[in-house]
Amino acid sequence: MTVIVSPPSRIYLLRHAKSGWAEPGQPDFDRTLDAQGYAEAEVVADQAADRGYRPDLVISSTAMRCRQTAEAIRRAISETIEPVFVDELYNGSLSTYSEILSSQPDSQSVMLIGHNPTLQELLRDLVGGEAVAAAIPGGFPTGGLAVLDYRGAAEGSASGSAWVLSDFLKA
Repeated sequence: MTVIVSPPSRIYLLRHAKSGWAEPGQPDFDRTLDAQGYAEAEVVADQAADRGYRPDLVISSTAMRCRQTAEAIRRAISETIEPVFVDELYNGSLSTYSEILSSQPDSQSVMLIGHNPTLQELLRDLVGGEAVAAAIPGGFPTGGLAVLDYRGAAEGSASGSAWVLSDFLKA
């Protein structure tokens, strides 16, 4: 089970919106959102804004599709949010994602914009497989946003988790 030292009270896990296929010779890293992806990013960003979801800090993979998704979040939620771009989120492991979350002790809420399968692994590790299967039986979709709240000590919890999946948004 993933343990986040000095956890924020809320974590947002956002999978980048749908990207197009790589052009011949184009690295995966440089793939951009396709038309559906732009729409997904705008819809989920607007839904988050409508529900009052406002992360103190947005941390995004440096991959182009994540940067474009982060820009949609910035426009919808707050023009003053300046995403922090972290190379290690691209192809990062579960422990890398957890370490990045743990290293944000001054933020009450943190949004990670990243990639599957790591986002789904992190979500499953934090809230448990049953909660993930109930919320997203088909897996973590592109443009999906998981909202997790920290509930402190997990004593008496059936899942043993200190986190609860409060909401899941998708385009």
